[in-house]
Amino acid sequence: MIEGFPGGSLVILHLVNPKEKFWGTVVGLSQVGVTFTGINLESFDDWVRQLARKDAEPTLGLATMFVPLFRIERLFLDETVGAVRSYSAQFEATVGLTPADYLGLTTKGEGDSAN
Repeated sequence: MIEGFPGGSLVILHLVNPKEKFWGTVVGLSQVGVTFTGINLESFDDWVRQLARKDAEPTLGLATMFVPLFRIERLFLDETVGAVRSYSAQFEATVGLTPADYLGLTTKGEGDSAN
């Protein structure tokens, strides 16, 4: 999908004008922008705790949005670096699921080995 980023990769998206940071996954990329499903990093911890509590009426969630390329400053792969855990690792430690499983990004098809 994006050179150097496997499809379904979890990323951190830095935006400008206004400055914002998001965590999530790239849905699509075009010459004019990126379609992204994620959450603002300012709300990430609250959202993860809400999922861990299994709130009956969640107040936070992921949003799918289009971001024009002129707003994108940087795009990072969400990775653990040394002692600094990735947002994905923090999510898994708190919620008990991998983000890929929660987001439906993994493919565990029973029919995969039907030769």
